[in-house]
Amino acid sequence: MNIYLEAFGLFSKIGVFTIGGGYAMVPLIEEEIVDKRKWIAKDDFIDLLAISQSTPGILAVNISIFIGYKLRGFRGSLVTTLGTILPSFFIILAIAMFFHNFKDNVIVERIFKGIRPAVVALIAAPTFSMAKSAKISRYNIWIPVVSALIIWLFGFSPIWVIIIAGVGGYFYGRLRRS
Repeated sequence: MNIYLEAFGLFSKIGVFTIGGGYAMVPLIEEEIVDKRKWIAKDDFIDLLAISQSTPGILAVNISIFIGYKLRGFRGSLVTTLGTILPSFFIILAIAMFFHNFKDNVIVERIFKGIRPAVVALIAAPTFSMAKSAKISRYNIWIPVVSALIIWLFGFSPIWVIIIAGVGGYFYGRLRRS
C-alpha cells in the first residue's frame, strides 16, 4: 500500500476516534507508529514528542508534521497533517451546524460531563508514559497527576491547569533544594 495513503488513513483514524486533543492522541500514535509499524524508533518518537511540545501550535498537528517529515519529507508532513486536521474539522463543522438544536438538552449535557473523566484518563496516560521514559521519580510525578485531577474535579481551562502545575512545580523544586 502507498505509504502516503496509509499514513493519511492512520492519522485520520486517530483524529476521528480520539477525544481529548493532542495528549490523548500520543499513546495511539506511539502504538501505531512505533510499536505496530516500526516506522520510527521509540527514542526518536520521544524526541519528536519533546520538540512538538516545545514548538508553538497544536500538539497533535506538530507531532504529525514531524512524524510525516521524518517518514517522507515535506509531502509526508503535509499528508499526516491533513490526516490529523480534517476529521476534527468536519466533526466540529457538523456539530456547529446542529448544535443550536440540542445545546440545552439535558441528555447531551450529561454525556459531555460523562466524557470528561475519560478525557482526563487519556491525557494522564501519555504523561505517565513520558515520565517513565524520562526516568522521573515517583516523587515528581504528582504535579501532572494533581493537574489532571484539577481538570476533572473543577473543570478549569487548560491554561489554569498549566499555571497551577507550574506554580506547584516551582515551589516543589524550591522545597527539594532546601
